[in-house]
Amino acid sequence: MRIDLIIESRNVFTGVGDVARPAAIAVAGDRIVAVGSREDVRAFALEANAGGGAPEVRDFGDALVVPGFHDSHLHFFHSAVYSSPLATMFLGESETDCVARMQAFAKDRPNGWLLAQGWREYRWNPPVLPSKRSLDEAFPTRPVALYSGDAHTLWLNSAALDELGLTRDSVPPAGGSYDRDETGELTGIVREAAAMELMPQIMGSFTDEEVADAYRGFFARLAENGVTSVCDMSLMAHPGLDFIRDDVHASLLERGELTARVHLFPTLLDDMSRFEDMRARYTGPCLQAPGFKQFFDGVSSQHTAWVTEPYANAHVEGDCGRPTVDPEIMRRYVLAAAEQGFPVRIHAIGDAAIHAALDIFEEARAKFGPLPEGRRNCLEHLENFLPGDMKRLADLQVVAAVQPPHMTLDPGGPERDLGPERVPYMWPFRTLLDDNTVLAFGTDSPVVGVNSMDVLYSAVTRQDPGTHEPTGGWLHDERIGMAEALRAYTQGSAASAGRRSELGTLEAGKLADIAVLDRNLLACDADDIQKTKVLATFMGGTCVFER
Repeated sequence: MRIDLIIESRNVFTGVGDVARPAAIAVAGDRIVAVGSREDVRAFALEANAGGGAPEVRDFGDALVVPGFHDSHLHFFHSAVYSSPLATMFLGESETDCVARMQAFAKDRPNGWLLAQGWREYRWNPPVLPSKRSLDEAFPTRPVALYSGDAHTLWLNSAALDELGLTRDSVPPAGGSYDRDETGELTGIVREAAAMELMPQIMGSFTDEEVADAYRGFFARLAENGVTSVCDMSLMAHPGLDFIRDDVHASLLERGELTARVHLFPTLLDDMSRFEDMRARYTGPCLQAPGFKQFFDGVSSQHTAWVTEPYANAHVEGDCGRPTVDPEIMRRYVLAAAEQGFPVRIHAIGDAAIHAALDIFEEARAKFGPLPEGRRNCLEHLENFLPGDMKRLADLQVVAAVQPPHMTLDPGGPERDLGPERVPYMWPFRTLLDDNTVLAFGTDSPVVGVNSMDVLYSAVTRQDPGTHEPTGGWLHDERIGMAEALRAYTQGSAASAGRRSELGTLEAGKLADIAVLDRNLLACDADDIQKTKVLATFMGGTCVFER
């Protein structure tokens, strides 16, 4: 064994405890082989390298050295495309403002589809849904598609509807819908599974090389944020097709351009052959397919999340949303995966969806026993709990994969949509940790950006990373500490990918995925968290970013 690299700092957070201490980390190949005092590690390296040359030594002074961050839930294809020159991203201030932004974007992209992502009508003034009419006036012949900020709704113009073959007689797929006006005409708003089904046609205009370039750019953004590992979660277009572009990841890996570990979670269906092929093909430390993904509901802001009691501002009588997959079909899917020992990650936002998913996981565990060592089922997003279900996650060893910046995306929205009685059971991070639930942090990018400091800031303050509101934090009793947040963003997310034995802490035997930050997050004021910069990012002992 030859020591290739030693990383030193007076502030090393290994993830094992709650504080940062002076330490050195010895790396051989892509693994950590020793962590200890500077003197002990240098002596160890001297003996290990006797006659073989000295290792590279990187002394980072007072900088904080932490395990590389792991985004437990993002959509790589959409994140890459929407952060590239192929498309644009914005929230917008109104329908009119969004149309004007698309006109500006069109000047730099004169041909083909015009794509954007990020609009949220409930954040506009006035907060009303847009329609195809405004886009038609600006773009009478060119197809335009704007994906909502929560990635559950498409806003299309008439040219796009024509290009996609949608008419007033079109029937949406199960789990999706087309909005219509009082005459039965399509308004241009397409929701849930219907929106996902259309995306391959819209995105099909890009060449493989354009997509690969977009992926390279997004990997660079991840490295700049200290993110060394991600879970690429499927967005199902229709049975047999999702947006996991394993071919692009594999091509970049072959070229030596994969700068973060990628864990693929294709859609769970009766036919598991695509997953089984990925699982057999991608077995290295950088690219793997650990399990499946499915959707049980939508989002609360659009009343598509599945809740047990009607929404406080119900659109229709009995307005409880609905499951996007029939519960009996979801049960069949999950039991089949459990029989094979494969973990499943289920999008479940409303309390009814969470409860039903936990019931299914409980049945699978009773029937087939716990998953093999290291594998965990996960629930994704978990915004609104029934009080009795919070403890069940720990009891069933289900990981809570959550995205802290989502809490404040819609100020006042939980109170408006769900009412004050249900609000105390939303994003209950403190309660979940006290119940010994494993939290895994991510972003759901492109829903929010992959800014690692925003994730940590939101978790410990429960304030919006942009406005820093509300003062004192939303449901401030559910705040967690920085050490807990760092563990959720590293080892918790590693658990969601089934790689807790290899990733998430700085210990001998673990892969050498390391982020170096310019200040000690464990000792700084909350106001300084977002000022923190990543100085360097190492993936498998190789520096993939340096400021």
